[in-house]
Amino acid sequence: MIKLFFHPTPNSLKVALYLEEASQPYELVPVDTLKGEQHLAAFRSINPNGKVPAIDDNGVRVFDSTAILLYLAEKSGQLAGAPQDRAELLSWMMFIASGVGPYSGQAVHFKHMAPEKLPYAINRYERETQRHYEVLDAHLENRQYLVGDSFSIADISAWGWIDKGPFILGEEAMASYPNLQRWFDGINSRPAVARVRELGKDLNFKTERDEAARRELFPQNYPKT
Repeated sequence: MIKLFFHPTPNSLKVALYLEEASQPYELVPVDTLKGEQHLAAFRSINPNGKVPAIDDNGVRVFDSTAILLYLAEKSGQLAGAPQDRAELLSWMMFIASGVGPYSGQAVHFKHMAPEKLPYAINRYERETQRHYEVLDAHLENRQYLVGDSFSIADISAWGWIDKGPFILGEEAMASYPNLQRWFDGINSRPAVARVRELGKDLNFKTERDEAARRELFPQNYPKT
């Protein structure tokens, strides 16, 4: 059975969504990143980069959400898109992996977590996130899905971060991207999404982002001891 090393963050949730959509049995293995469990040797043996998500597929480790989605889709043959759309699917997967995800994450960090407000950094990451949303919005005009005519891992990958759009860009921000909002509403209404949103609610994850949590989340910001 697949073990999913999990914390309820966008990248972990998108892997969980794939497993739910594909009806793949899996075991949820909690990793409390605010307590620093991602730095433990046992987890580093699964992901040397010390980030969630990661999976252990009967002894095969895969880390990074994009790699995991591609691996699972290729292995199972589910939600991988049509063969003729392969290049398009890879392009959008990498657009999300190299653009939407990291810039959204940095926007969140500098707007909501940084110990001091840095206007240049906030502007830089927020504006680039907005540009990514504009690209997606234009692409989704007259489209139901990101790639081809069916739901795929490209939609799952994008959903994980667009779900956080109101937190990243403001509660009313999505009104500026009507095609993206329509697409999101369609994905968000899927029964598997409702199941994924319940994951981890019975687990005792730390929620307070105190100094100890910040040191575990961002150890590179502190001198080595």
